[in-house]
Order: sequence, then structure tokens, then C-alpha cells
Amino acid sequence: MNILLTGSGGREHALAWKLQQSPKCEKLFCAPGNAGIAKLAECIDLNVSDHPAVIGFCQKNNIDLVVVGPEAPLVAGLADDLKAAGTRVFGPVKAAAMLEGSKGFTKDICAKYNIPTAAYGRFSNEADALAYLAEQPVPIVVKADGLAAGKGVIVAETRKQAQKAVKDIFSGLFGDAGAEVVIEECLVGEEASFFAICDGERAVSLATAQDHKRVGVGDTGPNTGGMGAYSPAPVMTDAMVKRVEDEIINPTIKAMKDMGSPFCGVLFAGLMITDKGPELIEYNVRFGDPECQVLMMRMEDDLVELLSAAADGNLGNRQTKWKKLHAMTIVMAAKGYPGSYDKGSVIGNLENAGRPDNIEIFHAGTAQKGDDIIAIGGRVLNVTGLGCTICEARDNAYAAVENINWPGGFYRNDIGWRALEREKTDGG
Repeated sequence: MNILLTGSGGREHALAWKLQQSPKCEKLFCAPGNAGIAKLAECIDLNVSDHPAVIGFCQKNNIDLVVVGPEAPLVAGLADDLKAAGTRVFGPVKAAAMLEGSKGFTKDICAKYNIPTAAYGRFSNEADALAYLAEQPVPIVVKADGLAAGKGVIVAETRKQAQKAVKDIFSGLFGDAGAEVVIEECLVGEEASFFAICDGERAVSLATAQDHKRVGVGDTGPNTGGMGAYSPAPVMTDAMVKRVEDEIINPTIKAMKDMGSPFCGVLFAGLMITDKGPELIEYNVRFGDPECQVLMMRMEDDLVELLSAAADGNLGNRQTKWKKLHAMTIVMAAKGYPGSYDKGSVIGNLENAGRPDNIEIFHAGTAQKGDDIIAIGGRVLNVTGLGCTICEARDNAYAAVENINWPGGFYRNDIGWRALEREKTDGG
């Protein structure tokens, strides 16, 4: 099977690593890829926003399956155009991708189908948003409605901060993503990430994970695309997983089918586990980054078979299998991220750092320059370790991080702190 994977981040490197392991994968292409993916696939200079060019490439190279990594091409309708041209694709059509493309759209579905989520209001002008805000308690959450690369969410501790967030969004801080604003009740609890592969009719649950969005130790500082993750999430007991399936995932699959836009792809539910149970924070319509990295390390299934079955609408009663191990990934980012940062610094000793069998280093913002690997992005590496416990996975991952020679980078040294505390309490 010839496969085209789109994207250039750590998520795509992890997907390429797992896709390439399948005996069904004959040739893997990636557009555009990165320095790590180039060791697994043929990286091609193909503009995925040019849909006719992508279709032409697929036809010329007999592509049997397209796996769309990031959200933006899905929201732009790449899956629609590929399907119309007769190419199989794993990823939702544009109308279904609105679950991530518009936070207000998702909140309205939650309201209609009684899916547990925070109380909210959605607004298309600043005056109405500020008037609503004046009547709400703080802390409160202010969100740009559209895609903002994981940075369009502001948890405001004071009314003044919330007012500033509303004004910033409507003034164009997040571009077109801020055409509308969603204001939400601030849920209290423990966050978790839940993933399901969907074929339009059915959903097959994957493993759980927890992410660390804040840039600083102790979950402080501004939100980022994610500074580290681990799997499984201890808070997601079997009973809690069942509730998420019954109360959140399955009603959403029904809603999209009822609307005439069946969801085919990976549904990523960002959850808050509150005193009342699981509540939906927001949906993403692709694998998480960096959660994908820990999921791929633990998955035992043939990923090509799984994604192909979903693309064909034929998941049936399939169940997924997972290694009885823990995984943790540490994001190494360029100094200054998520603000401005320098590009072009050289990263050394990657080969030695990634040599142990329980370590994989997934590249994100990297490029090859002569014999050197250089940093060209904000989040640059995802150093991922396996272990029999979360503590062992953590120790393995951090040992590899310390072997990487990159003065231009930084990382958090407390990834997994919640799970580690729980493991100690439980006597693990």
C-alpha cells in the first residue's frame, strides 16, 4: 500500500514511525516532513493547501491512503476533495471537522445532545461579549472560536484579564480565528485526553493520555501546543472510560450522523474530570501532539489496518491492543517559545541519546543542514520513553534528554507530576 502522510511535527513523525512498521505499508511519503521523518519516508515538497496538486500527486503515485496529520487541512476540506477524486483518506470531511474548526459549533452540539460540558455563551461582537462577561463569576475561560494553534484559550483569573482577552481576540490577536468568541465557565478538576477512531457509525476507543499545556514548571505560564505527555492517564479508570464513551463520544458520533456529516477520523476529546464526572472541554479532529507520541509507543495494533478500516467505514467490533507499559514524552523547545525564538541552532548527540530500545526521539521543528540537525521551530524534539511504571518511563525519557547536546533548547523537568504523585500514594 502506498501511503501519503501530511504534516511536519512530532505527531507526524510518530505516525510515520508506526505506519512504517506495518507489512501493508509498501511506500510512505510525507508532505513536507522533517529531518526525523526523512529517515522513514520520502519527504516531498507538496503544498497541502493546493488541493489539485495533492490530488495529482496521489494519482501519479498510486496512493492508496492519505493520512492527514494536522487540523488545518481538514477544516479547509482536503478530505472532501480527495474523496471526490476517488482517493481513500483518513480524516473527517470539512463539515465534520467543524468540531475543531469552531468551538461554538461544538458547544451548540453539546447543548442539543446533552453532552456534559461547561456553561457558555458565544458572541460575534465585543459589546455583547463584555456584557455577558460582566454577569459571570471569575475565574472564567475566554476562547477564540476558530483554529489558533492551541494558543487561543485564555483562563482569566480576574474580570480585568477576561475583558482584555475579549478585546484582544476581537482586535485580531488570533486573526480569523477570533471572528467569534466563546466564553465558558471555568471547570475544576483534572484534565485528560481521550481518543477514539471513528468510521462514521462506530467509535473504537484508544488509550488515554495527559498533556501539559503550560510552558512552566508546576503548570505555570502561558499555554503552548504541549510541553509533554504520558499514557495511560491514571484518572481514566475503566468506569470513567465507559462514561466518556456513553456520555460524550457516542452522542457526538450520533449528532454528526444526524446532521448528515458522519465523522470518520480520530476524535480527540479534551476532558475535565470533575466531581460530577467527565465534561468536554473541546474536541480536536486529529491526534494530539504530543499525546500521539506516547500512544504510538504503546500501541500493539497495525496502524495501517486500523486507519484503513475506519476510512472504509468498516471498524466493526474491533478492539485495540496496548502494551502494558507506561510512556512519557518530554518536549524540548527553542528558548523563548511560545514567544519569539531563534532558529538555526545545532542539536548534537541525538543518535546516542536515542539508542536504548525503550527510547524514541520524534522530531518536530527540525531540518537537515549538511551533516547537522538544526532547530527551525518552537517545539523541536519529543523525547519519548517506555517503562513498567510512570516513574520508570519518566526516568528513561529524562536520561535521554540529558544526553542531547542542545544549548538553544529548554524543557520542563516535572512532566507527569500528577501521575507520579498518584503512583507514590498507591504504592507503585
